Amino acid sequence: MTESSALLTDRYELTMLDAALLAGTHERECVFEAFTRRLPAGRRYGILAGTGRLLELVEAFRFGDEELEYLRQNAVVRQETLDWLADYRFSGTIRGYREGEVFFPGSPFLIVDAPFAEGVILETLILSVFNYDSAVASAAARMVTAAIGRPLAEMGSRRANERSAVAAARAAFIAGFGATSNLEAGRTWGVPTMGTAAHAFTLLHDSEEDAFRAQVDALGPGTTLLVDTFDVEKAIDTAVRVAGPELGAVRLDSGDLPKLVRRVRDQLDALGATKTRITVTNDLDEFTIAALAASPVDSYGVGTSVVTGSGYPASGMVYKLVAHREHGSDGAWIPVAKKSDGKASIGGRKHPVRRHDADGRAIAEVIHIVEGGDTPDDTGRDLLVPLITDGDVHREHLGPEGTRRAREHRELAMRELPDQAFRLGRGDPVLPTIFD
Repeated sequence: MTESSALLTDRYELTMLDAALLAGTHERECVFEAFTRRLPAGRRYGILAGTGRLLELVEAFRFGDEELEYLRQNAVVRQETLDWLADYRFSGTIRGYREGEVFFPGSPFLIVDAPFAEGVILETLILSVFNYDSAVASAAARMVTAAIGRPLAEMGSRRANERSAVAAARAAFIAGFGATSNLEAGRTWGVPTMGTAAHAFTLLHDSEEDAFRAQVDALGPGTTLLVDTFDVEKAIDTAVRVAGPELGAVRLDSGDLPKLVRRVRDQLDALGATKTRITVTNDLDEFTIAALAASPVDSYGVGTSVVTGSGYPASGMVYKLVAHREHGSDGAWIPVAKKSDGKASIGGRKHPVRRHDADGRAIAEVIHIVEGGDTPDDTGRDLLVPLITDGDVHREHLGPEGTRRAREHRELAMRELPDQAFRLGRGDPVLPTIFD
């Protein structure tokens, strides 16, 4: 049985439910939406990630005996509410941006149609998934741009908790990274895995040469040897002598990289190892990767920066009630909005489209406020796709196949953006968000 996700939530989601059940407003039809008010300072776009993970978690959002007993013992809600939770199954409809889509401030990337009780208790789960996964994907996409076609591997598992590490590997892969060091991400999401040896392996042996020979014997001459445990120049000589000119790659994890990479490339070429690649893994982010653009680096491994969103570990996303019906199933829809200073929202059901110029380049994010489920008269690309319909998850978004689809869509969505989107310098969102 899949582990329940029901208690991966904040207490106040259930106390709101408890009060709504008591008041008799829990079945009122509602529209919730998730969006971000702003992008991290200076960034020009965001990449949405987490959809496939969220859908699996919604399916597992069930209150079994253990969850109900915990709530009972801690007097979180009344017995009547426990009885309601025992039968909980999300039966509503969720539409959203396709995973891998580009988003901007105000983009309603997830729209939930459900009775209040069913929709409100998903808030924490929705935001915890999208805030983190999208932060990682948005940072990773900038690194992919900075790498100008050179491969990147995600290797930040030791800089995140064990669950976040898997989510981060998946999000980075969607954003264009080619591999991860995390085996669970490989098993669960189909992300290619990589990895050879750390400094401990070299230090285990009586000499660096013994360590290199042991690794080559086990993994073949095409392996990647870590050459900065002691003296890089001596290690390169030893590595080529042990593995031969067919040595696959050397890895540098320290030093003044622009200068060091050039010296290593010259030394490898002089030794006849002209096809041996150089990969660097020293506290990289998008800016240090860009600074290496003119260096003969062949690939990058990124850890801390990618799993922490390169300084922005959350995406500032919120989940708001934007409309509900008057009493009765045939009642009119009433738009509702928060008016607080700096945190105001826009009420009403939304339908987002992305407009393009004659060359297919994106020029605006247009958010139509519509009545009911009306479709606006707009020639832009519709951004909403069905994710859950009447409680049934659309399976194409799940698992390794859904992850692959998200990666492919991210590439397509970014190709629509104007060139200035890919500048690493500080700037405003590259597309305006227009509410119509």
